[in-house]
Amino acid sequence: MTIHKEGFTNIAICILLIFLLNAIIQFYIPQAHIFKWIVYILSFVFFAATLWFFRNPAVEIAASNKAVLSPADGTITAIGEVNENEFAKGRYTKVSIAMAPTDMRVNYSPISGTVKYTQNNGHATIAVESETGAMVLYRQLPGYTRHVVTYAKQGDAITQENQIGFAMGGANVEVLVPVGSVVGVQVNDVVKGGQTVLAQLKS
Repeated sequence: MTIHKEGFTNIAICILLIFLLNAIIQFYIPQAHIFKWIVYILSFVFFAATLWFFRNPAVEIAASNKAVLSPADGTITAIGEVNENEFAKGRYTKVSIAMAPTDMRVNYSPISGTVKYTQNNGHATIAVESETGAMVLYRQLPGYTRHVVTYAKQGDAITQENQIGFAMGGANVEVLVPVGSVVGVQVNDVVKGGQTVLAQLKS
């Protein structure tokens, strides 16, 4: 397992803050041994949690040109038909995924194909035309950090092995597939990014 590039700056800041805090305590209250050990333990827990948050484990992607994979770890919160008006006009089946703070934050492309549309204005939307000609949309809705990281650009040729985003805080992810696709998950199912098949495309 490695550390994701999005974590380098945050981890460096974490180390600096821990160093400064412990240096101040050591300088001003060197005799407060119990208090210092409490701070040492909390510092270690905070550092370990930061490393865990920005983990980037190797994932064996279940690639398929008709299978729409979950872009993220999380739990299915809703499935239903919607009118898509942002880019791919028409009826789509939307699968909503909630990411918990302990879930891996890396987001993968749900389908291989060509990026036809990207937008990042409060939330990120990526529309990918699959190798079979179907349009699949991935949408990342930011949580408490209000910060969305996305990598895909219009015109990019991407595969299901490609990382297309990173959820910096609590976030919800939506995948929209054409109506008629066979959805293979249910509400409350736990899904894994790049591995769980959300739906099978009709064409």
